[in-house]
Amino acid sequence: MAEGQSSNSSMEILKPDILHNGKTNSDGADGGESSKRSRDMTEGLQTGKLHKSKEMSADCRNNSDQVKQCFQSAINPDGNASSVQAGRSSPGPPYPAPSSTGPSYPEPSYLGHSSSGHSSSAPSSSAPSSTGPSFPGPSFPGPSSSGHSSSAPSSSAPSSTGPSFPGPSSSAPSSSGPSSSGPSSSAPSSSVPSSSGPSSSAPSSSAPSSSVPSSSGPSSSVPSSSEPSSSQDVVSAPHVEGDEEVRKKREDVPSSCCLLKDMKRIPQCDNTLGPLDFSKMHTVLVDVDVFNCGAGPIPQDGRDMWHNDFVKMPFSLSSYMKTGYKKQTNTVRWEVIYKQLRSLSKKTTASVKDLEDAIIKYNPKYQGQWSFDALSSLVKADPNGSNYSPKLFQKIAELALRLPELMKKAVPLLKRGHPAAITLSQTQIACLLANAFFCTYPHRNFSGPKAEYHNYPSINFTSLFGNASSRKKQKLRAIMHYFQEVTAKKLTGLVTFERRCFKDTDLPNWRSSNKKMHKLHVASYGTIENEGKGMLQVDFASSWIGGGVLGSGLVQEEILFIINPELIVSRLFTEKLGDKECLIVTGSQQFSNYSGFGDTFEWKDPHEERLNRDEWARLQRQIVAIDALHFKHRSEQYNMNHVTRELNKAYCGFKGHQSNEPDIATGNWGCGAFNGDKQLKAVIQLMAAAQAKRGLAFFTFEDESLKQGLQQTYHLLVTERTTVDKLYSLLQNYCATQQAYGSAHVDLFEFIRINFSPSKSLL
Repeated sequence: MAEGQSSNSSMEILKPDILHNGKTNSDGADGGESSKRSRDMTEGLQTGKLHKSKEMSADCRNNSDQVKQCFQSAINPDGNASSVQAGRSSPGPPYPAPSSTGPSYPEPSYLGHSSSGHSSSAPSSSAPSSTGPSFPGPSFPGPSSSGHSSSAPSSSAPSSTGPSFPGPSSSAPSSSGPSSSGPSSSAPSSSVPSSSGPSSSAPSSSAPSSSVPSSSGPSSSVPSSSEPSSSQDVVSAPHVEGDEEVRKKREDVPSSCCLLKDMKRIPQCDNTLGPLDFSKMHTVLVDVDVFNCGAGPIPQDGRDMWHNDFVKMPFSLSSYMKTGYKKQTNTVRWEVIYKQLRSLSKKTTASVKDLEDAIIKYNPKYQGQWSFDALSSLVKADPNGSNYSPKLFQKIAELALRLPELMKKAVPLLKRGHPAAITLSQTQIACLLANAFFCTYPHRNFSGPKAEYHNYPSINFTSLFGNASSRKKQKLRAIMHYFQEVTAKKLTGLVTFERRCFKDTDLPNWRSSNKKMHKLHVASYGTIENEGKGMLQVDFASSWIGGGVLGSGLVQEEILFIINPELIVSRLFTEKLGDKECLIVTGSQQFSNYSGFGDTFEWKDPHEERLNRDEWARLQRQIVAIDALHFKHRSEQYNMNHVTRELNKAYCGFKGHQSNEPDIATGNWGCGAFNGDKQLKAVIQLMAAAQAKRGLAFFTFEDESLKQGLQQTYHLLVTERTTVDKLYSLLQNYCATQQAYGSAHVDLFEFIRINFSPSKSLL
């Protein structure tokens, strides 16, 4: 490896780009104590004396002051400081482009917008005509043989970032081990739906194909929210003879990443589901006997449950409201709802004002408070367009009135700490969403701490109808298109929503895991929903499932829910996610194509769904919602309690329960508005995928520097046969370094590379 030819070579590669400091003057002069430390570090790197830091890293484990002291004592105090150059704004190192030995793919078209933009959906390719292989049915983790350290209380990390760092210490900095900052999510002991047990050995975790994907490859993630720009100058060392030679050697290093076509998708997974059936932990809202006979989904008989463990339905006889002017009386609320929606459905034409009047009749408390101007704006702009017709409100009202007919059995709540699943038909989902559109759900309009559903997302569409904006207009176009489709066509499929909850004993001990890196594909173009078809697609979720989909939010999760509106129904019954939980949705249908991201998002046109269905009539699309931590300050994430929480969260989402699972399509999870470090989050997901024995397709969304850096880092990890525990130990040292210096940021990929240099590495 070029990086490991000599200790001097590794030093020379480190110097130019590993430190990012915001305190240099424009002429390169000293900008304070931080710049002095940076010059000292450069000097130490030139003299090659950083090896002393290994001997002292054990002393750096317990507090940041000790770390600072031993880092500074490792630097030659007598050398002459190098001049410092300022003025570079890019925070990442200039990684060379990998060799393009793989086939070239056409790039999908993008809107011409800034880095916060988002790619348009590529047309979907035709799927095989026969019923393909299937996703596993809902399954729940059993106790794991691997132990798990109890979590320590999470403490906020010291100030953000700092310059130089030592090689990895044989004893890691103090950390409380795998932790989870939320309450324990231990699941009740009970029988679980059919599952094939823990996943068996997946393809070899040694170096995958050495083919390097073309940099114009087709895939890139649906981005996470756009990352706030920070105008940091980069502290760089002066040019030293030999630097270019070393960089050339780095360019010649082959990549261990695989091609997109090498990723495993559902058609390659032979998981047999067996007949559809219900259990204590799997509620099926269609008649399983009729369904298994091939007659299609019809509603399962049952009865309404006005209970805290179930969704309180609008048609419940226990739901009352006060009516009358002079003398108020308690009236069953559904009687008022039925009267208003029936009247609306009979109109020749129905306006937004008609809809507003109907909704306020059974929500009188909010008269004068709820606004419908966003909906009015859409209808006025496009009265007879592709997203709205004069008869659409009437059709949605007719669909909403079918609720007692379609939802005979009570819908359980997917509560925190209780693994469970719900399977229902697409027609049932459409009816539930029609009632959300008309704001009929009781006790769901108030979200204060004393509200009955304070720990659940909102479901009634009132927040989407008010405060007109271009974002809401585009969202409503997608929603209206969905209702046009479901009121015009017969839907025959099923969708499963599964809450997975892990106990501490189900989680790996990251300090002792000997799993090696699994296969990786990295690309800077494409989308999770297009190039990731057939893989487990990651929703960069909020703990409140769906995030701001019914408000103004329009980042990755909200876009996913808008183009797959069936996902929105999960907000009706899914409690806020805990630290060791995820939500997996199997079988949802994509109804819309789009372009852009955030303010540039636009509904584009109808999506033609070409995916096959599994044995349970579910489309072969599986989405996992995992919520990353939201850091108010970026420096907070460099804390091993937080790193371990993110590892556990990703593992919850990635861990399969069948012997043959599709690979994972992901990207910049928890970055952007959540302030996550892209490199750190990429390494965390790589470790979680390795532990789960699944390949990772990582889409950087036009971030070429991240793509190249991740490819080279992965190649180094594979060639060094690095295990998860060694990488975890390295992250402990990295976090200690970041906490020790508050004014500059250490590049994680460079940190990993330097620590693998033979003269320093203890891995």
